[in-house]
Amino acid sequence: MSESEALRTSCEDPTRPANADAFEQQRVRHGEELARLRESLEASANARTAELEHANAELLREIAEHIKTEKALQRTQEQLSHSQRLEAIGQLAGGIAHDFNNLLSVVLGYSGTIASDLPPDHPLQADVEEIRRAGERAAELTRQLLAFGRRQVLEPRVLDLNEVVVRVDRMIRRTIGDDIELVTMPGDPLWQVKVDPGQIEQVILNLVINARDAMPGGGTLTIETHNIAFDQDYADAHVGASAGPHVVLAVSDTGIGIPKDVQPRIFEPFFTTKEVGKGTGLGLATVFGIIKQSGGHIWFYSEVGRGTTFKLCFPRSTEPLATPDARPGPIVSAPRGHATILLVEDDPQLRAMARTILVRQGYQVLDAPDAAEALTLSARFSGEIALLLTDVVMPKMSGRELARALLETRPRTKVLYMSGYTDNAIVHNGVLDPGVCFLQKPITPDTLAHKVHEVLAPRSAER
Repeated sequence: MSESEALRTSCEDPTRPANADAFEQQRVRHGEELARLRESLEASANARTAELEHANAELLREIAEHIKTEKALQRTQEQLSHSQRLEAIGQLAGGIAHDFNNLLSVVLGYSGTIASDLPPDHPLQADVEEIRRAGERAAELTRQLLAFGRRQVLEPRVLDLNEVVVRVDRMIRRTIGDDIELVTMPGDPLWQVKVDPGQIEQVILNLVINARDAMPGGGTLTIETHNIAFDQDYADAHVGASAGPHVVLAVSDTGIGIPKDVQPRIFEPFFTTKEVGKGTGLGLATVFGIIKQSGGHIWFYSEVGRGTTFKLCFPRSTEPLATPDARPGPIVSAPRGHATILLVEDDPQLRAMARTILVRQGYQVLDAPDAAEALTLSARFSGEIALLLTDVVMPKMSGRELARALLETRPRTKVLYMSGYTDNAIVHNGVLDPGVCFLQKPITPDTLAHKVHEVLAPRSAER
């Protein structure tokens, strides 16, 4: 710098150092760098904060999902435990019903024969009639136990559930009385299902009776049907349910509702909240068994003071609709027979009673306590055996195995099975094998005589 320039600068600002501009430029650069660093730090902090917030949200989501899964697992375990408990009770009930049916067959059989032997005005007729009525009430309880234990023989056919509702409409109206309004809401169009129509009628009536009793002061009873498709999440959350298209039959009331502490037990047999003498505790147990044996599942919701809804869900059937069955007419005396019948029953009292009934109808009877003796009798008998009447469940050899062995030497012999509960020898999942003739115990003189005549009638017609 020349002297003149230095003099001029010092005159302009005598306190300013000579290198002030350089310092100023450096200060500005440092400020800009600091700003950039601050912005970068803030961006990094914001990004890290966002990452932490995302991680925290993900952790909270996983915790919530874990809690949800734990609760769902707990519900499933509770449902499974309840289902297993009901299954165990059902097996016990089925076993008891099997033995009880044999005893009831003897009671009903002999009371029927005694009544037919006595003159109509005999003073003992009233006593015998009371015995018969008691036996029939016990038989009804036994049938309900079999239904709960899923040991019934079903005769399913493809149908529209709306037809079943229409068919029982008049009976429902007589059952509920005038102080309850009946509302029906049929789905249209409704998919078809494959069920036993008689059993579904019983289910509806049982639910209607329960609904009526829950509305002592009157109310509204609603029966509706509709189609629905369950997804896999629903099936996973409901033990026994399956994914896919279903038809729902719902029965709802506006009654007193079911308390929470009672709800886990409502399907157990003999459990009831009604007064002594007001119910057997088998109504809902019967409903549960029939629905399960029909391949469906049952769900309910109830609030105290607001009513209850039962939803019965049946898988959709793609089979063609069945032709309507003719309703059976009143029982009249069965025609007398003359054929030879091979009777096989391991219960001696029941075997003796059945023999008495058949002999009175004019049949010749060969009777045996087991399959081995039955085959021996057949080998010794030179005449024709028109019918094998055999129990299904017997020691060593079942009734089905006996029938196969007998038909090898007597292919023209008809076979009629009788049993107190379903057995895999003649049914699959409670559904009778095609072409099998079956008589459900307990048997009475009328039911036995008519069934035997029904099985033998085609042969008589051929002749």
